[in-house]
Amino acid sequence: MDKEQSIISNFANNLNGDDGAIIGDMVYSKDMFVEGIHFKSHWLSPKQIGKKAMIVNLSDAIAMNATPKYALLGLGLPKNLSNKYIKELSSGLKECAAQYGTQIIGGDTILSNKLIISLTIISYLNSKKPLIRNGAKIGDIVCYTGVLGGSIKGLRTLLNGGKISSNSRFVTPNLRQEFIKQSAKWIRSGMDISDGLASDLPKITQDRAVKFNKKLSKFEFISGEEYEMLIVVPPKNIKRVLNQAKKCRVKLNLLGKIINERAKFHGKFTHF
Repeated sequence: MDKEQSIISNFANNLNGDDGAIIGDMVYSKDMFVEGIHFKSHWLSPKQIGKKAMIVNLSDAIAMNATPKYALLGLGLPKNLSNKYIKELSSGLKECAAQYGTQIIGGDTILSNKLIISLTIISYLNSKKPLIRNGAKIGDIVCYTGVLGGSIKGLRTLLNGGKISSNSRFVTPNLRQEFIKQSAKWIRSGMDISDGLASDLPKITQDRAVKFNKKLSKFEFISGEEYEMLIVVPPKNIKRVLNQAKKCRVKLNLLGKIINERAKFHGKFTHF
C-alpha cells in the first residue's frame, strides 16, 4: 500500500472510496493542484494553470455521471505573485468553470511558499445511475476513451527543457461529459484515468486480470493525468456504448475482457 492509499484508509467509510462522495443526488469531490508536485510555474501560463486546476477537479464529477454546478476555491499564494499573475490565474479558473456550467461560490486564501490550488466541486447526479469504481464482473469488457500517452510525452519534453503546444494533453485534457451522460445506463463501472492505466486498471477490475485484445505501448500504459474515461461494460451492452461513442465523436477502445485470475500489474504513475 502506498502512502496515499494508507492515508485514505485511515478515513474509510461507506461514503468514500471513489473520486467523489455520493450523498442523495449530490456528488462532492476535491483535488489539489500544487506547484512542484503537479507542475512547475515556468511550464504554464497563469491562465493555463488555472484552467488545468479546474478541469482536473471537474473530471472527477463528470466521471461519476454527475454535472458539476458549484466550486469552493482555496488558494495558497506566494508573496511575490503580482496582481497581474493572480488576475490571469483567476481568469483561467473562471473560464474553465463557465465552460462546464460551474460557478465559483466561495473559498479562502492564505500566504504560501508555493502556489497551491484546492477545489471542492459540488455536483448533481445526471440520473439514479452514478458511475463508481466497484461492480465489475468476470466476462465484462474493459474500454477506454481517446488516445493515451500524450500527457507523459508532454511531461518528458518539459522535464528535458523543451516546449509543448498549448493543445498538448498535459496542458489541456479532454473530458468526455456528453458521452458519459448518455452512456452511463449501459456501463457497469467507470473512472477517469488520472494515475495511468497501469495504476487505475486494478482499481476498476477489483484486482482481477484482463485478457488484452489490444497491444499498448509503455507510454500508453503508464501515462498519468490523461483524464480519459476507463469503463467496464457488460458484453450485452457493448454495441450500445460503441454506438453512443460514435454519436458523440469519441474514440472508444476495447482493451480486453475481465477473467477469473488475480491481476499482476507492475508500474505506477507518480508526479515528478
